[in-house]
Parts: sequence; structure tokens; C-alpha cells
Amino acid sequence: MSAVIDDHGPAQDHAHGPAKGLMRWVLTTNHKDIGTLYLWFSFCMFLLGGSFAMVIRAELFQPGLQIVAPAFFNQMTTMHGLIMVFGAVMPAFVGLANWMIPLMIGAPDMALPRMNNFSFWLLPAAFALLISTLFMAGGGPNFGWTFYAPLSTTYAPESVTYFIFAIHLMGISSIMGAINVIATILNLRAPGMTLMKMPLFVWTWLITAFLLIAVMPVLAGVVTMMLMDIHFGTSFFSAAGGGDPVLFQHVFWFFGHPEVYIMILPAFGAISAIIPTFSRKPLFGYTSMVYATASIAFLSFIVWAHHMFVVGIPLVGELFFMYATLLIAVPTGVKVFNWVSTMWQGSLTFETPMLFAVAFVILFTIGGFSGLMLAIAPADFQYHDTYFVVAHFHYVLVPGAIFGIFASTYYWLPKWTGHMYDETLGKLHFWLSFVGMNLTFFPMHFVGLAGMPRRVPDYNLQFADFNMVSSIGGFLFGTTQLLFLFIVIKCIRGGPKAPAKPWDGAEGLEWSVPSPAPYHTFTTPPEIK
Repeated sequence: MSAVIDDHGPAQDHAHGPAKGLMRWVLTTNHKDIGTLYLWFSFCMFLLGGSFAMVIRAELFQPGLQIVAPAFFNQMTTMHGLIMVFGAVMPAFVGLANWMIPLMIGAPDMALPRMNNFSFWLLPAAFALLISTLFMAGGGPNFGWTFYAPLSTTYAPESVTYFIFAIHLMGISSIMGAINVIATILNLRAPGMTLMKMPLFVWTWLITAFLLIAVMPVLAGVVTMMLMDIHFGTSFFSAAGGGDPVLFQHVFWFFGHPEVYIMILPAFGAISAIIPTFSRKPLFGYTSMVYATASIAFLSFIVWAHHMFVVGIPLVGELFFMYATLLIAVPTGVKVFNWVSTMWQGSLTFETPMLFAVAFVILFTIGGFSGLMLAIAPADFQYHDTYFVVAHFHYVLVPGAIFGIFASTYYWLPKWTGHMYDETLGKLHFWLSFVGMNLTFFPMHFVGLAGMPRRVPDYNLQFADFNMVSSIGGFLFGTTQLLFLFIVIKCIRGGPKAPAKPWDGAEGLEWSVPSPAPYHTFTTPPEIK
């Protein structure tokens, strides 16, 4: 504790900077420190989840059982999904929120700084618990990241209980983070900053935070029902005792579908800041972007059963969920139109953040279109549980969430570190990631349409060539992320000094403070005209 409560002389100089030593990071309540902790944690999880994907792609490099046992392959598939969703993408966006929201709205810090510290430190505990299952007798979770009952209840390994507790901890962390974001945005905006003057990143995060609070308890509910089924003799999901395994799917996907929008909306916000900056134009259609984001969030709650077209839901249900799902394309199309219109006749330059942003728009749109194909119920009967689905969601998650995070990192790194990153290496990271990502996931559309099932360690000979291409692409994409690590560390350690506003087209309060951003900002709130 001495790092914080040391006896101060009358000068009290320590208040202007962080405490020294390790305890600074453990006890910090500063939004920038906590943002940094989240970003580093998510990157570690990204590399770990990525290494699991490398095991998957190494096994699928050739047909036949090659490298790992099928049981371990299933554990890798499950853990890759869980770690990427809950450990890499979500904490990265919470890190960006912690760092940027106070700077964007002219707030001195987050509204609930101690809760902020707690919500971060739950995560290392949760993931230590989750990863520890791989070393237990019977192995880690092996039932896919969607953990459908009865695979995850009746037939699950012993370690499933630890997985349930880990999910609970992650959920608590998410809810606290979301409460903090809402409290900050609604209470700490600078005088004169109305809701409709907020940057879009702040808007998307406000809406995301409401989604989180709405669906995390549902996930907590479903994993608690699993716990009861496993240990306390209930039969929520077992037909033998009067339950229903389809109930699990309904409750899971009522969480699961809004969850995918939780992972993309903050990226939409960041891209809506980056494209105007490098187009040197204000964002086209700001108001319609806010309404489109809110529409997507609303619709995300009424589409969940499109994951369940093949389980035997009534025809009228299939039709409803099909049309509701197709409807989401409208606000998403509005967003894409506005991004393209912002670039139209702009004075464009293609620094690394812009490259990632343009790739985001193009590739996310491709992923959106394969989503529309999957939304059509009779067609989905063919696509369901094949690699076509894997191709679809990786085309929205990798170029959507991950490229959105990369773009944001390069865009705000100068503000965080006070140095400019190496532009040449940044561009190299982009092109290798771009090529690697498309090489990995584009062939999956073809093997999926030809009937290759998901989550299999072995496959028929006719899929061999495309799988080999996918694996080479996967290894290229994976190893490229070590280059990203190098770029970030190189930028932290030094480089050309960054001015307060490194991008000449940038707008917003975060560019009014020096680079690197001082430890305490906006102790007197700025006036917004």
C-alpha cells in the first residue's frame, strides 16, 4: 500500500503522475493505466487464442489424423473460440473505451474508477481458471465455444465446472465495465457536449454497454442452469427428466447474437472516427449513423433463432427470424454507404489506420453478404454446420473486430505513447495481415459449400487443396502478429515525437491534449461550442 498512501510533504507533487513500481498497476484507478492493462491483456490472449488456431490449422493442413488427438483438437477449437471472443476482442474494446472515452468527452476520468480497477483484475483470474482446465484430468472444454447441452452437461469433461465459474467472472467484469461506461458518458460530458455532439465511438460504446447489461445476465443464467444439471440433479436441458436441449440453444443465442454486435459496434465507432480523418471531411450522415447503430442494437435481440433453423422450430418462427435477420442488413447498409460517402471526393491518404479502415469496409461487407445467404432459412439447411458458416463469421470478426482494433491502435498510438510508429512496418503488417486473412478464410466458403463439416479434425480427400491454402494463410496471418508486437514496442520505446494532433484531418477533444496524453487530463472541463 505504501506506493499509494506514502506520507506526502506539503507539496504533494505525486498527484501529478503515477506511483512508482509494480503496485501502481495493481492498485491504479487511472483510466489510462487501466486502458493500457486491458489492451496488453487482450493482446496476450490474442496470441494465446491464435496459437490454438495454429494447432487447428496444422492438423487440417493435410487429410488424415496428423498431429493431435481428436479429443485435443476439440479442446483447441473450443478454447480458441472462447479466448478470442471473451479474452481478445471484448477486453481490447474495453481498453479502447477506458483510454479514449474520457478524452473524447472531456472527462477527468471514468465515473467509477475503483470499480474500473476491479472489473479489469477479474479477467486474469477468470482466464487463469479457464486455461487451467487444459491441464486437468479429462482435459479442457471440448464442446465448441457455443457449449450446447447435452455435450456440455451430460457428456462434458469434469473441468466444465471451472469453465462455468470462469464465464461467471467474465460476465461480472463485463457488466461492471458497461455500468462504468454508461455512468461516465451520461454524467461526465464536458459542458456544451450534447449527446448528438459526441464522437461516434462514444455513441457506439454507449449502445454496446446497454447490450452488455442486457445479455450478460442471460449467459450467467444459462451457465448456472448447466451447473444445476451437472451437480444438483435438475433436468433443464435433459429430455429424460422433462427438460429440453433446445431450450439451451434459445437461451444461449438470446445472449449470443447480441454478443456478436457487442464485438462489432465499437469497431464501427472507431472506423467512423478514422475514415473522416484520412478523408479530411466530416463524417457523412452523422445522425443516421447514430440511429443505424441503435437500430442494429434493437434488431440484435429479435434474430437469435437464425442459429437454430435446423432444430425443428415452427415454420412461422423460421419465417419471422429469417425476415428479422435480413432486416439488419438495412441499418448496416446505411453505415457502409455513409463510410463510402465520407471517402467520396475526399482528399484521401492511406496511412496504416486508413488501410485497415478501408479493408474493414470492403471485407466486412463481404462477410455481411455471406450472412444474408445464411439468413435465408431453406438455404441455411445446406450451409448449417459447414465451413461456410466458419468463413462467414471470420469475415466479420477478423476484418471487422480485429482490423477495427488494429486501426484504432495505430490511430491512437501517437496519443498514447508520444511517439509515431514506424509507418513502413505498419503498412507491411497491414498487407501481410490482409493477404493472410483472405488466404485463410476465402477458401472456407468453397469447402463449406461442397459440404465440409465444421469442427472436424479429419476430412475427405476432395477438400485437401483448399485446406492446405487455408492453413498456409493461417500461419502467415498468425506469425504477422509478432510483427505487430514489435511495432508497438518499438513505438513505445521511441521514434519521432508525435505532436498533439498527429493526423491533420483529425477532429475531437482527444487531440487538444499533448502527446503522450498527461496522466491527468481535463481537471477543468473544456467548453464545447
